[in-house]
Amino acid sequence: METIWTRHRFSGGALALNVANSVVLRDDPAKRLDRFEDGAEIVRFAGAAETFCAEELGHRTLAVGDPDAARGKIIALREATDALFRSHALEGAVETVLLGSFLSACADALRGQTGQVWEHTTSSTDAVPFSAAVALSALALMDREKRARIRICANCGWLFLDASRNGSRLWCDMTVCGNRQKAKRHYRRHREQKEELHG
Repeated sequence: METIWTRHRFSGGALALNVANSVVLRDDPAKRLDRFEDGAEIVRFAGAAETFCAEELGHRTLAVGDPDAARGKIIALREATDALFRSHALEGAVETVLLGSFLSACADALRGQTGQVWEHTTSSTDAVPFSAAVALSALALMDREKRARIRICANCGWLFLDASRNGSRLWCDMTVCGNRQKAKRHYRRHREQKEELHG
């Protein structure tokens, strides 16, 4: 099924977190959906990322190459990124075992499909390999201040960078997840009041 890659799907605040969030309902095996199962979606995601992550990418284009060949590296990096930063958001520390897997996946992604390490250039016209861009984004999240700002959305479970002044954001996207949680609370209060009246 073709995904519409809207701004909401890029509410993680960093390319690597947006890639990690390409798995929907990660903790529910019965409903879990991997949006990168079809390699064509990786290409479409990369195209949308050029718009929604333009500042982080330095307004450069992304090159996926053969999406089916690239998929293995991208999925490995996605899962290592999610595991490391989800654990950090929950525990407040970096787990050494997860860090090793994460760094290995980043190194592999930087090598790309040719096996050669991608070399950064200053030219804004050169396309950046998608896997390398995700790896660089993920490595940048290891910065102590950024790492401390990574949260898990209280509604959908996605990872996001909390850019609020006091670091107290609960949702990845106020207009989607925030409103859904408010609606749930309103419904619950209304139902409880109704039960009290008729109880």
